[in-house]
Amino acid sequence: MEKEEFLFLLLGASYAGYRAKIEQKKKNLVPNFRYNVLLNSSVNNGTDLTVYPEDNNVVHNGLTDIEVMNLLCRNNKIPVWIDIYVIASDRQFTTFELICAERYSDKKTDYYYYQRGSGPFGIKVLLSKNYPLLIRYFILIYRRIFKR
Repeated sequence: MEKEEFLFLLLGASYAGYRAKIEQKKKNLVPNFRYNVLLNSSVNNGTDLTVYPEDNNVVHNGLTDIEVMNLLCRNNKIPVWIDIYVIASDRQFTTFELICAERYSDKKTDYYYYQRGSGPFGIKVLLSKNYPLLIRYFILIYRRIFKR
């Protein structure tokens, strides 16, 4: 996956999580995002997926979206799943936590949430009644931009 496409998916998942959290909490959050990234350890199980053992339980805090993109996009491969959810919000930032698989792939069909249109991103929030509309809108925009 190209870095630009990953960034688009990251921002789309962030916005969906941000909007859902606003509806859940019934209060405004700051639309200025930061990310805490937890690189996970997992077993390769003899698959053709790439594993980076040096990432075992490494944490990066306070990253921008560009820094996340540069951290997680390696040779056009990204983690096969990335759980994303809001963990904090203050007057400056809304902070997301990203928990990532250690297994990396460049095949979109390997991404856990590929069929949902969010690539590797699993948005972990309580769902609101408008959530399906938001996801449909995100998928429509994604398909128009990347012609998929």
